[in-house]
Amino acid sequence: MAPVVKELLQLLIFPGFVFLILFAWLAEWVDRKAYARFQNRLGPPWFQPFADFLKLLAKEEIVPAGLSRKLANWLPVIGLASVATAFLYIPVWRTAAASFFEGDLIIVIYLLSLPTLVLFLAGWYSTNAFAGVGATRAITQLISYEVPFILSLVAPAILAGSMSISVIAAFARANPWVIPVDIIGLIVAIISLQAKLERVPFDAPEAETEIVAGPLTEYTGRTLAVFRLMSDVLMVVGAGLIVSVFLGGLPGGPLGFPVFVLETLAVVVVLSLIRAVTARLRIEQVVAFCWRRLVPLSIIQVFVVILVKGWCI
Repeated sequence: MAPVVKELLQLLIFPGFVFLILFAWLAEWVDRKAYARFQNRLGPPWFQPFADFLKLLAKEEIVPAGLSRKLANWLPVIGLASVATAFLYIPVWRTAAASFFEGDLIIVIYLLSLPTLVLFLAGWYSTNAFAGVGATRAITQLISYEVPFILSLVAPAILAGSMSISVIAAFARANPWVIPVDIIGLIVAIISLQAKLERVPFDAPEAETEIVAGPLTEYTGRTLAVFRLMSDVLMVVGAGLIVSVFLGGLPGGPLGFPVFVLETLAVVVVLSLIRAVTARLRIEQVVAFCWRRLVPLSIIQVFVVILVKGWCI
């Protein structure tokens, strides 16, 4: 097989876009099923995420007066493209990612912040009062949870002496003792990912009992379907990033890929558990929690890592 054809297949099929979409739908089903079981409900069938996506594609797409149709159509595509690109830098089916270089962790952090900016623009320019409030809340949360999220990811990078996700994962596989050292950062990263996904208790931007659907109030049909798909992909990529950085990603041998998938889904189940046992925080409570709890914990993690690196490595 020609190298160009092989690279295209890897980019588009596996571990590229098609696999990512299927994995995102699987993660959404696991999330909804686990959430239902935590509430003593049966939960949806395995094909429900795909059925919901097809249903939205068949719905009429209504663009309100004052909102540019081009902007409405391109914003979800840009958000989905950003998180799909971030997936290329995460080791999925071999010990190194499909694309990796020194500093790719910074690129992934940047790409994973774009969906929130896209949601802000979507709500801000939708000419809807509820969407405007949701957009303001989304950008307010961004500047709160992004700091502890970045600091928690920096700690394993300091231990590994690299800003490449593949190198950090390889270091964690070769030195399993770093996993308990990074336990505080792991907890902070999972909570910050929950906030990045705007899920309970950090769902103030999409609080349906207060502001309908937040930034997406005016979106229907295909655009809403892509926005929801973007959220599912963001959950998978964020969980995969946490697995790679804190748990070493792929173990050696033929079971590496299945183990990575199971670990990623385990992180999704933890996110579902957080959603099931907590209640919504007000936006000022979210900001206070991030700056007064998560940021100090992530700074403590960085200091612990610096001390361990200075004494043991």
